[in-house]
Amino acid sequence: MSDRGLAASTAAGREHIAGSPAAVSAEINTERMSAMRIDIVGAGAMGSLFGGLLAESGCDVHLVDVWKEHVETINDKGLWIEGLSGDRFIEVRAATEPEEIPGISDLIIFFVKSYHTETAARGMSSLVGKNTTILTLQNGLGNFETLSSIFGEERVVAGTTSHGANVLGPGRVCHAGAGPTVVGELSGLITDRTCELAQVLTRARIETDASDNVLGLIWSKLMVNVGINALGTLLRVRNGELTQGKHSLALQRELVEEALTVAEKKGVTLTHPHMVDEVATVCEKTSGNINSMLQDVLRKRRTEIDSINGAIVREGERLKAPTPTNRIVSEMIRAIEQNYAKQI
Repeated sequence: MSDRGLAASTAAGREHIAGSPAAVSAEINTERMSAMRIDIVGAGAMGSLFGGLLAESGCDVHLVDVWKEHVETINDKGLWIEGLSGDRFIEVRAATEPEEIPGISDLIIFFVKSYHTETAARGMSSLVGKNTTILTLQNGLGNFETLSSIFGEERVVAGTTSHGANVLGPGRVCHAGAGPTVVGELSGLITDRTCELAQVLTRARIETDASDNVLGLIWSKLMVNVGINALGTLLRVRNGELTQGKHSLALQRELVEEALTVAEKKGVTLTHPHMVDEVATVCEKTSGNINSMLQDVLRKRRTEIDSINGAIVREGERLKAPTPTNRIVSEMIRAIEQNYAKQI
């Protein structure tokens, strides 16, 4: 399909897609979707999950990740996924370098940590053609802007997902949580491209809608990360435990309410009217999930604190909105990172 890429033309009269992605654009050809060439950049828990599900649906998928043992295991034995979507091996190809993958991508999905976005994006240039679409489903702020500066804003689509996954070992991931996935153009237009993306993902059992408020999507997902990731990491608990005690629930509320104040001052229209309650609902729906920041800390890796709670602090300073609780948890996570080698 690489001679065509995803449909990029704007459907000016297309209605917002809400809850019925399968009804979108009936003229989109199923055979064409099956032939779609998709490359996943960052095959950690989420990248492997999405890549595996897309490969299972018939797409031509390649996973790109620097973890050599993970890549070799997937190529030798297949990708093992267990949990909510079933327990099985999925045949999918993987590589440590983009240059190992022949041809041009129709769709490149970025799942790398936000601090790796620029380097990873520049490394993917050999797989980008004139019709390649770039999709970011990453956490935090700044990824859309970074990818747009490299590939051009017209190529880039942003999105969010509430699915959760954990890495069990090389070539093995657990599908730990399920929830809505939404994609959209920064312009706010509903295009054939975003409609087709929604269908491709839904066909892979990743229920997806297209939205006319992608900035609101990114900030709404940020609220979820703000309320879950650092707090779950500091307490070292799975998502579901955060709503089970009055102290953790109170801290979560403070973190999210500070972020809401920043979003309001910035003029962002969020996708949920009651964001504090929505964050608690996500905790319950992904109760078994170990959030990505906690996974990083358990492996003594750098976290994305600067693009999540740290981003709220920076935006708050710029907009003169106090964010004391986000500031404290950000500093605590940074202190943990700084002391990995000295922990007892």
